[in-house]
Amino acid sequence: MAAAFPNVYTHRKVAEASARACDICYKPSTSVLITPDKKDFFYVCPVHLKDRNFATPKIDEEAVKAKREKELAEETEKLKKEYEERQQRKKDKEAKKKEDKDKDKEKDKDKDSKDDKDKDDKATDKDKDGKEKDEGTSTPQEEEPRVFELKSAFYQQRQLKKRQAEAAKRDRERASQPGYFPSVPTGLPGK
Repeated sequence: MAAAFPNVYTHRKVAEASARACDICYKPSTSVLITPDKKDFFYVCPVHLKDRNFATPKIDEEAVKAKREKELAEETEKLKKEYEERQQRKKDKEAKKKEDKDKDKEKDKDKDSKDDKDKDDKATDKDKDGKEKDEGTSTPQEEEPRVFELKSAFYQQRQLKKRQAEAAKRDRERASQPGYFPSVPTGLPGK
């Protein structure tokens, strides 16, 4: 009887040169599911891993929680910096307005308000550009789960294949031993 292996498979990638046929659809695949003790492995397309009827991902709750906390801390820092920058711009703007009022009230007031509007528009454009750039870089692709548990039908199929392979190996070993097959009779056949 074959030694049982756990129903926990880790998803790994292999080189393009090592690609083999998927056990499900027979298309070339570089994705491999392997047990932690390396007793069983098979090639499978990444599309099948997303199929809930084939395998379910096992999510490490602690890793997900740590990742979420890290993202929240980064977002908090980002918001603090934005708030401080806005406050600084507000103070700078107020200081400029006071200086401008002292110089010329009527002539420069119209020009300054236009300049301030232009500066505000440019600043908001820069902020929008910066936010768009930040959003593009700060949203990392979701990590695909690496550990899977096969559905019972597929797991039983893997166990059956493993048992059949071991039985075939035992049969080959027995067939190679002397005395496995009967010997050729040496005497004349009797009447």
